Amino acid sequence: MAMKSQLHMMVVDDMTISRSLIEQALDWAGLVNVQYEANGQAAFRRLAAAPVHLVISDYNMPGMDGLALLEALRQNPSTQRIGFILITGTATREMIERGQRAGMNNFIAKPFTKEALLKCIETVTGKLQ
Repeated sequence: MAMKSQLHMMVVDDMTISRSLIEQALDWAGLVNVQYEANGQAAFRRLAAAPVHLVISDYNMPGMDGLALLEALRQNPSTQRIGFILITGTATREMIERGQRAGMNNFIAKPFTKEALLKCIETVTGKLQ
């Protein structure tokens, strides 16, 4: 059985259009076990109760941004090993360094292609085919 059918993911993004674009890319890649949340707080609560293998999170969200979500996940024993990819349209060196210190596994800049997102995911998970 292909790894992609067993990989459980969560996408966290407050913008409906961005979530839809990510969803389309994941559908194209054959990744079907995907949950969606619109903010970091709701995502953290859900992940603490039922961890997934990989989180793809936007950086810029109200309340808990993507890096604050990553930091919260890394501090919780039940979620500290979840793979984490940050998506941002405004990557700065400080942001990337903060993410790396917190245990970010990878990041991708907006706009991105579906192929680039798949490659970003496979850098974290290994080949999905």
